[in-house]
This record gives sequence, C-alpha cells and structure tokens, in this order.
Amino acid sequence: MEFSSKVALVTGAGSGIGKATAVALAKAGAKVGLLSHTADEIDKAVGEISNAGGEAMAITADVSDEAAMRKAVGALVERYGRLDIVVANAGINGVWAPIDDLKPEEFDKTISVNLRGTYLTLHTTVPHLKKQGGAIVIVSSINGNRTFTSPGATAYSATKAAQVAMAQQLALELGKHHIRVNAVCPGEIETAINDNTSMRDREETEVPVEWPDGEIPVNDGKPGKSQDVADLILFLASERARHVTGTPVFIDGGQGLLR
Repeated sequence: MEFSSKVALVTGAGSGIGKATAVALAKAGAKVGLLSHTADEIDKAVGEISNAGGEAMAITADVSDEAAMRKAVGALVERYGRLDIVVANAGINGVWAPIDDLKPEEFDKTISVNLRGTYLTLHTTVPHLKKQGGAIVIVSSINGNRTFTSPGATAYSATKAAQVAMAQQLALELGKHHIRVNAVCPGEIETAINDNTSMRDREETEVPVEWPDGEIPVNDGKPGKSQDVADLILFLASERARHVTGTPVFIDGGQGLLR
C-alpha cells in the first residue's frame, strides 16, 4: 500500500490510461479523484475501485473550464483534506488535417483541451501541493517530442511539445516546494482516444514509409497497454522517483526510434 497516505487527482480518468492509472493508484492505497467530462464512465470506474476495496470520488468537469476545475479540485480537497499527486492526462487527438485546411476553431479546440486543460489542472492544484510537496505527472506523447510523422497532427503535436516544456519549466519553479514534475510520452497505446480524432486529406501530409515487421520493435509490432503507462506513472508519483523531476520519459516500445 505504497500510497496509503496520499490523495491523487487523475484527469481523463474515464477510460484508457487515465482509468488504468486511477485504478492502480487506488489499488496501491491512494484516495483518488477521477475527473472526466463523461459522468457515466467515471461513475463506472469509481464503482470498480469501490468494489475492490479502494476509495475514490467521481468528479465531472471540463478541464478547459476554469470555474469547473476550481470547483472540482475544491470538492476533492474538501472531502479528503489534502492533495499529493496530480496526473494531468485529459486530452484529445482533435482534427488532423493539412495546415491550410485546418480550421482555426479546430486548432483552438485541441489547444483548449490539451494545453489550457493541462494549465488549469496545474493552476488549480498546485496551491494544495505546495502545502506538503507532491508529484505531478503530465501525459504527453511521442508526437511533437520524438516523432513528427503523424499526418496533419500539427495542433496535437504542438500541444504535446508544449506539455513537455511546461513540465521542465515547472520542475524548476516548483522544486523549492518539494513538488516533482515529470512527463510521460506514450507511443501507440490501446485506448479510445482515436474516437476523438477527425482526419482529413491524409494523403496530402503523409510521408509514405514501409515499416519492418510492424511499427513497435519491442512488442512484435503490437501497441502497448494502458496499464504499461499506468505502471510508469505510479513509479514517477512514488518515493522511488524522489530524485526524478523535469524529465520526459518515452514509453513507446521503440516506436519513436523507427519513425
């Protein structure tokens, strides 16, 4: 029960990496706030945690809405009295299209959820972490950091690069408060994020490549699992990573080295 005295917030916790991380934190003893804009998903996830003997709270909010995030974080802290771990995971792929076809409102939507959402998650939680120290893990991507070959993913890649820059900037700013800030950069993972992807005119931006026996060398070409990323996040949130901060960690099975 490594996290038995800790309280954690996980955004985008209704499915995929967020849900796997929330479940893993709860299993390790943490009290976990699961935040998503989809109430049904997090209610189900909280039920699973409760049935397994863990303690969790469902929080419905839009990460890009300041008032909603302040209310959400306030409710979590009011219930459990503190906050120690923040996993900023909520995000969308958004629209992938050639830059001259990508509409301003489509660009703005991806920026709003992925980047403003990360900012507001940290903006509203850091005052609570400062009281005793803690750990922040931002879920970024190999896109925008290690690879740039996803066709039309300009807005998405820009947000993912900015998240890593944010983690490194804040690692220095918050170090004196004993708050560690790291980023995980997954490659292809089996999640539902593609449901939030709209792709247009792929052939205009795609660079044709023939992959040798699949894109992911270490795993017979198969994508990783959400639990793989959750395990890494748990390490970075734990005391075992007490000297790790400002670090992007790639978890892609070597995919980014090929691309």
